[in-house]
Amino acid sequence: MRVVNRPNVTAAVGGVLAAVAGVAVAELAATVLRPESSPVIGIGSAVIDATPTPVKEYAVRTVGTHDKPLLLAGIGAALILVAASLGILGRRRLRLAQAGFGVLGLVGAAAVLARPGARLFDAVPSLLAGLVAAPILGYLLHRLPRVRSSAAEAAPADRRRFLLAAGAAAGAAVAAGGVAGVARHLAAASGARSREAIRLPAPVQPAGPRVTTPGFYTPIDEFYRVDTALTVPRLDADRWRLRIHGLVDRPVTLDFGDLLGRGLIERDITLTCVSNEVGGPYVGTARWLGVLLAPLLREAGVHADADQVVSRSVDGMTLGTPTATLLDGRDAMLAVGMDGRPLPLDHGFPVRMLTPGLYGYAGSCKWITELELARFGDFDAYWVRRGWAREAPVKPAARIDRPAAFANVPPGDVTVAGVAWAQGRGIHAVELQVDDGPWEPVDLWPTATKDTWVQWRHRWHASRGGHTLRVRATDSTGQTQPESRVTPFPDGATGWHTLAVTVG
Repeated sequence: MRVVNRPNVTAAVGGVLAAVAGVAVAELAATVLRPESSPVIGIGSAVIDATPTPVKEYAVRTVGTHDKPLLLAGIGAALILVAASLGILGRRRLRLAQAGFGVLGLVGAAAVLARPGARLFDAVPSLLAGLVAAPILGYLLHRLPRVRSSAAEAAPADRRRFLLAAGAAAGAAVAAGGVAGVARHLAAASGARSREAIRLPAPVQPAGPRVTTPGFYTPIDEFYRVDTALTVPRLDADRWRLRIHGLVDRPVTLDFGDLLGRGLIERDITLTCVSNEVGGPYVGTARWLGVLLAPLLREAGVHADADQVVSRSVDGMTLGTPTATLLDGRDAMLAVGMDGRPLPLDHGFPVRMLTPGLYGYAGSCKWITELELARFGDFDAYWVRRGWAREAPVKPAARIDRPAAFANVPPGDVTVAGVAWAQGRGIHAVELQVDDGPWEPVDLWPTATKDTWVQWRHRWHASRGGHTLRVRATDSTGQTQPESRVTPFPDGATGWHTLAVTVG
């Protein structure tokens, strides 16, 4: 019987420990320099950027907001495999294995420097990772237990020597990682304290009484989040600045106090992600507090040929919004509050952009720090470069929330209910079809604005057996959502939300 090659296993462990130590030191350096310089975040972002759109859409559809933790776990697993392989290689070709760790550091540096807004010193943590991992690998492999017999058994003294070396490497990695973790916890706590210290002034234009129908407002902890940020930016409102520049007569820089002092508006607005499938969950309604964008842009003096406003996030994300959309009278804003409190950290604190009637990728930049007036012909924003449409008006849509798909309901009167939306235009009618019967109008709950969804309900007299329910919406311009199913790419999904239920 062939025995397990224990020296190879031990060498693989040495490779993994060297990699862990290198990453821990890199994360500590990134905490000191800039969180965006983390090689893990850089490589993860590069993977996101390189992932084909259909794969991204499948990930969003399948795992939702768990896509980022799964991606980071996948990167960790891949690093362990590569590091273990380099450890085994190092038993015979140590220099080559050490060079392999150097290459990994260069890959991390290249990924970080490829991010929008990257700075040259952002490469330092990745390079440190390679410089630390390579000598640690040599240190461990020189202390590998020597084989003493054909059974591949090592002397106890040799095993102790390796275990001590491995323990030292692991201890150093834990110490560096622990310091980095504490530093990031303190940074996160600082961001949270900054948010808690804010006292938002009352709006000069309040939204009016809150809608009292259950389910109209989406609880903040249930509000969808779809973005590419692998870690949530933790910003201090006192240090936040917004630049308005580009094709303007008078560039402007505002701080958070300037924004609060301009007079806030309060509006109920429904947001929708372009990745939302027919009947999907990536839509929500909240009461927002913010500053109208149009006056800010007009004060800056927008050039006649500036047909695009490029918004930039602190992490370099870019969104492109038609300038005309922001100046046409809609309540496009720089939001500072959500449901009566400062924005949550993961929804854009301290300031995010909102553009009613556009999908989020074209008008709702989180953690915003720049507004650049530009031309569509000169610059493509992040998602446009990946094939998504430049113009992204929200399409009319309706969803059935009750009963649930494949539900069993008793015969007799059954309440069918849901929501419909066409932000910027408003919903004119919603119709329900049972099996292949006629389309029947449903009751619409009143709503105060065309920028929110409409809740609807219908009393259905259900007979025993299996049934199919379909719903469709018509907006105030007379546009009815089409029956044909189209995937979200490149400008939003279409089709009637359809589900099956059993009555009995």
